[in-house]
Amino acid sequence: MVVVAVATVPSAAPPQDPTIAPRARQAADILPGIPVVAQRPSRPDYRRAAFGAAWTDAVAVAGGANGCDTRNDILARDLTDTRTAAVASCPRAVTAGEFRSPYTGEFVVFRRGGRAGSVQIDHIVPLAFAWDMGAWAWTPTKRMDLANDPANLVAVDASSNLAKSDLEPGRWMPPNRGFHCHYAIQFVAVVATYGLELDDHSRQVLSRTLRRCAS
Repeated sequence: MVVVAVATVPSAAPPQDPTIAPRARQAADILPGIPVVAQRPSRPDYRRAAFGAAWTDAVAVAGGANGCDTRNDILARDLTDTRTAAVASCPRAVTAGEFRSPYTGEFVVFRRGGRAGSVQIDHIVPLAFAWDMGAWAWTPTKRMDLANDPANLVAVDASSNLAKSDLEPGRWMPPNRGFHCHYAIQFVAVVATYGLELDDHSRQVLSRTLRRCAS
């Protein structure tokens, strides 16, 4: 497995973030080494269950085995003005908070219960895409790590997450262009770290984005 230095995913890109250009250059250097196929294959045998129980804490990636499920780890990382309470899956579960969805820039308020569905945790590299591009052949442990790796997760508004579905960068990028640099950097980092392939159209989109972000 190729290990790539990745940053945590911020909820919104600060103006003129000084880390963007060097991180984009690093990702652009990594991109040519990622295997490319002409088109994304379609494997009808994808199952979410192949990536383990949703948001399990029993993983070896950052945040694993810390006593909290992955969803609460990401809510705690990405939301501000949070309140917490103990639940079965986490002694410090986020019960309320707010943030700007990086995919749209929309201000979102989270409340456990009635408003919980307004915030979803997205896999930057979608699990179905990962399955098609090589994860079908992985061990269950490696698939669980990808599904719960904080480098591949970000809290977003529900509508943009549903619009994205399992689409790759060649068919979907965040509506908020201000987040394109972060999105492309993380997508490349995760794909390279886990040894996945890319379809050619997505490679072209990511390459153009990274060149712009690196300048």
